[in-house]
Amino acid sequence: MIVVTGTSTGIGHATAQELARRGFHVLAGVRREIDARAMSGTNLEPVMLDITSEFDIAALVTRIGEDPEKRPLRALVNNAAIEINAPVEVLPLSEWRRQFDVNLFGQVAMIQALLPALIKSRGRVVNISSIGGKGAMGVYGPYASTKFALEAVSDALRREMEPFDVKVIVVQPGAVTTPMSTQVRVKAERITSAMTAEQHGRYGELMHAMVSQAESYINKAVSAECAGQIIADAILSKRPRTRYTIGRDAAMLSILFRLLPDRLLDRIIARSLKAHYPSATK
Repeated sequence: MIVVTGTSTGIGHATAQELARRGFHVLAGVRREIDARAMSGTNLEPVMLDITSEFDIAALVTRIGEDPEKRPLRALVNNAAIEINAPVEVLPLSEWRRQFDVNLFGQVAMIQALLPALIKSRGRVVNISSIGGKGAMGVYGPYASTKFALEAVSDALRREMEPFDVKVIVVQPGAVTTPMSTQVRVKAERITSAMTAEQHGRYGELMHAMVSQAESYINKAVSAECAGQIIADAILSKRPRTRYTIGRDAAMLSILFRLLPDRLLDRIIARSLKAHYPSATK
């Protein structure tokens, strides 16, 4: 039995489908009844799961402990997340807190609740991070900071779980075709429209460039199904790596973030954005 959070769409949906196809009974976390009804198929069992809800998590623990077929919990795939990109100055603290509540504290809550069962089965924790968890471009600070934190939690947990043979795996997607990736413009327009005139003067063109660059990657992005296959392979591997990247962009950026000095990285990132500024597209 495997728990996958955030399975309504995107990577979570594809991962749940792939694991079910490979014969695992998947408890697929969703937040809406309509998504639960759509999540049907052999080995797929939708469960109502808001990872910020203590009640939902407790109900899931009960479901696992009272499994009629006594199946052990083999893995937790911590996938549920939200993404809000905005300049550090602009995003209200309430939005920062909401993003951390889902992307970090919700993940930790799931780990704490399911770790006893995973220790018992010598299972696996798979945390879906982002290549943004290794390096943050301008306006990606709020989302990337949650993923930086998840990377740190994963490192600590991996070392804590070593004596118990529980493998902790981090997955770092780059550009993946998901509903989240196609909503970049809508979310950016909401942020931009709430800016003061002074803030718009500072960051308006940067927000435009961020959206333009993100949209230019959509046609080059890896499919969610491909991401799901990589995650399933990691779970099934006898000796999984500690980290997996998804997509050529993520693999390349991982190397650059590791090897290049900050100032050189700053110049490379600025140059890559330059073509997406409004003045460059006129």
